[in-house]
Amino acid sequence: MDNERVILAIGRLERALSRIESAKSQMQSDADAALEARHEALKAEMKQAIRTIDGLIERQEH
Repeated sequence: MDNERVILAIGRLERALSRIESAKSQMQSDADAALEARHEALKAEMKQAIRTIDGLIERQEH
């Protein structure tokens, strides 16, 4: 059951990241530089969260 909750959480994170990427692609080319920097920071945080979850899953499996 715990694995199922983790898998669902990963799915939500991946969908959120996908929405962020989609929104980015729709942004106009003259987008605010500060907004772009915040986007990159959020993207990095999401990737770190996914790595953390992967580590938790790996520890639970071993």
